[in-house]
Amino acid sequence: MIEEYERKRKKQVSSMRSIMDYAMGVVIVILGCFFFFRDQFKLDFNESFPPNYLDKVFGGICVLYGGWRIYRGYKKNYFK
Repeated sequence: MIEEYERKRKKQVSSMRSIMDYAMGVVIVILGCFFFFRDQFKLDFNESFPPNYLDKVFGGICVLYGGWRIYRGYKKNYFK
C-alpha cells in the first residue's frame, strides 16, 4: 500500500516537473530567438540600446539552455 502510494506520488511529481520543463524551455527558446534576431525588429528600444554581438551570444545560450530544458522534460529522468 505504501509503495503504491510512493510510486503514484513519484509519477505525479515527474509529470508536473516535465510540464514545467516543457513550458520553461519554450519560453526560454522564444526569448533566445528574440535576442538573436532583435536587430531585425523595428522597436523603439533598439534605438535607445542598439543590438550588438552580446545579444547574439546571449540568444544562442538561451536557445541551447531552453533546448536542454525541453529535452530534460522529455526524458523525465528525475529520480534516478
